[in-house]
Amino acid sequence: MPVFDYTGRNRRGEAVRGRLDGISPNAIADQLSGTGVTPIDIVEARDGGDVFAGLRALRTKLNQTRVALTDQIFFCRQMYTLLKAGGPILQSLHGLRDSSQNPTLAKVIGSIGEGLESGMDLTAAVNRHNDVFPPLFISMVQVGETTGSLPAAFLQLAAYLDRERTTRESIKQALRYPTMVLIAISVAMIIINIFVIPAFAKIYAGFKAELPWATKMLIGVSNFSVTYWPVMLLATGLLALAVRWYIGTTQGRYHWHKLMLHLPIIGGLLMRATLGRFARALAVTIKSGVPLVQGITVVSRAVDNDFVSARIAHMREGIERGESITRTAAGTALFPPLVLQMIAVGEETGAVDELLIEVSDFYEREVDYALKNLSAAIEPVLIVVIGIMVLILALGVFLPMWDLARASRGG
Repeated sequence: MPVFDYTGRNRRGEAVRGRLDGISPNAIADQLSGTGVTPIDIVEARDGGDVFAGLRALRTKLNQTRVALTDQIFFCRQMYTLLKAGGPILQSLHGLRDSSQNPTLAKVIGSIGEGLESGMDLTAAVNRHNDVFPPLFISMVQVGETTGSLPAAFLQLAAYLDRERTTRESIKQALRYPTMVLIAISVAMIIINIFVIPAFAKIYAGFKAELPWATKMLIGVSNFSVTYWPVMLLATGLLALAVRWYIGTTQGRYHWHKLMLHLPIIGGLLMRATLGRFARALAVTIKSGVPLVQGITVVSRAVDNDFVSARIAHMREGIERGESITRTAAGTALFPPLVLQMIAVGEETGAVDELLIEVSDFYEREVDYALKNLSAAIEPVLIVVIGIMVLILALGVFLPMWDLARASRGG
């Protein structure tokens, strides 16, 4: 998207200048007018014809520190504390910018402060960094700013992001052991296939005897790997790039997210974690005063799964037609009857946000239990896979030795 430099005057008549992203100068003018800035001059930003500008931009991007969930949680908690104490928002942002240990986050906070100084509201200033802050974050800030409850909005965001971080770390920790085992097995098989089996093949070739099927299969696979390993490596790399490109497309990402939710053992865990994230995010938006349709729209972009997001979009369409949350939720085929019953009770009692919190707690308990037993569920599968591989290897390597031993005793 093009970048434009602008100059203008704010509501107090003070000169302001800055840089914004937009599709055209007219779009930039509309954006500035919405923030109370009267544009005077808008020109597309130029790099001065410097042929190294692209390289410098790439180097800057590579050297950027990622703004992790932990950084966002600290930012929300500190903003809540400072605003609750009655500190001016600009002064609070300047203090957080100077004390931040993450240079990227410090730069973002400084940019938000500059936006406020140029006459923007906080929501518009934060929305300029939607690559750092998720849609739910921006919507919560907008609601807090509109209703005059920014401290409460930042506190709810901190609690939500903290739970999100805990869930992600628990899933990573549970998958660490199976991943390491699979990596170790793969490395061992590559070493055996390239170095060990060819040595045995030379020995067996000297006997000029009929070899068992398992031995022939191992030697054939080994010979193919040794001969064509560059082709295999290139094909693997091209396949990985093709898969990555496909997943980067809208349709590919949708099918990949759908496949992830149907994987054995892991799929159910990911589904419960995603639905728990959806329930808690929707509860937070409703509790903050966001209209239901707008809240579902925001949450559908915050669940981080395109397949579930599409189902949630169907919920929004049903609610816009006047249907109940329970009926639209049942139409997605994502929620079990117990959860649907809890949502129905929330609608009847007018406490949808509280019941959604209960739904989120239900899913999070399920996820915690599944994570604690994930290793125990995967271990039998790993043992069976390792056992089959060891059996084939043993049959292929040692059967000829046993046959030769019997022949020598018989002779």
